[in-house]
Amino acid sequence: MLGTDLCAMAEGHEILGVDIVGDCDRLDITDRDAVHRFMATYQPDMVLHLAAFTNVDGCQTDPETAWNVNAAGTWNLASASCDRDCGMLYISTDFVFDGTKGSPYDEFDIPNPVSVYGRTKYAGEQFVRHLVRRHYIVRTAWLYGAHGKSFPGTMLRLAREGHPLRVVGDQTGSPTYTRDLAECILRLIELPLYGVYHVTNAGECSWYDLAAATLELAGMNDADLTRITSEEWPTPTRRPEYSVLEHRALKMAGLPPMRDWRDALADFVAEYRSAQTA
Repeated sequence: MLGTDLCAMAEGHEILGVDIVGDCDRLDITDRDAVHRFMATYQPDMVLHLAAFTNVDGCQTDPETAWNVNAAGTWNLASASCDRDCGMLYISTDFVFDGTKGSPYDEFDIPNPVSVYGRTKYAGEQFVRHLVRRHYIVRTAWLYGAHGKSFPGTMLRLAREGHPLRVVGDQTGSPTYTRDLAECILRLIELPLYGVYHVTNAGECSWYDLAAATLELAGMNDADLTRITSEEWPTPTRRPEYSVLEHRALKMAGLPPMRDWRDALADFVAEYRSAQTA
């Protein structure tokens, strides 16, 4: 989702998008030699490291793959960037926090991940921080967008198919539209203000609130939506109860504030519905 938006929005930059599948150039970040060959061939000024094993429950049940992709893969990219004094922007997550603070986490709060996904992503942060001189670590959360599977898109599809929706209402975070995140990233990499940034749409809600708002914006108020607790939706992963991110570093850098999640969601729903009727 994010990579497609970044490639489409990166005016003024020569950008090469890579993946492990599809029609674009291919690169497996878990292959150290392939990463170093790739970097030597293209000699980029900046690596935007968006690749990750983001299936949270999948990470918990297959920790070896999670560590190989999220930690070792990041080490490969960071070490290759270090060798060439190349800058790097690394996408991290609200899951580096345990969710017990009860108020928004800023960039100066100490991470304490409680899941394999969170631990592997935090390990990636440490590799980038220690190996890459010019680095941006961007923590974000609850991503959705037009180019891939996302929670709002899934809610719209299931409601359209007539399925009952049982959605957790006791986990709180900040939904983030990939277009808004991409726009912020492109502004950020123009500044030599390296470090850790929290970038999400403003405001907070539960997964249930997000589902309800999505359906309301789509005019699907008759959908069968029920609020449940985390205990009623058992998973192998402990998730942060409250992982809202404060944007202290963005304010310090003088970057524009992120818009409210409701406004961003309205644009996504309009885009989604337009694509469905095209």
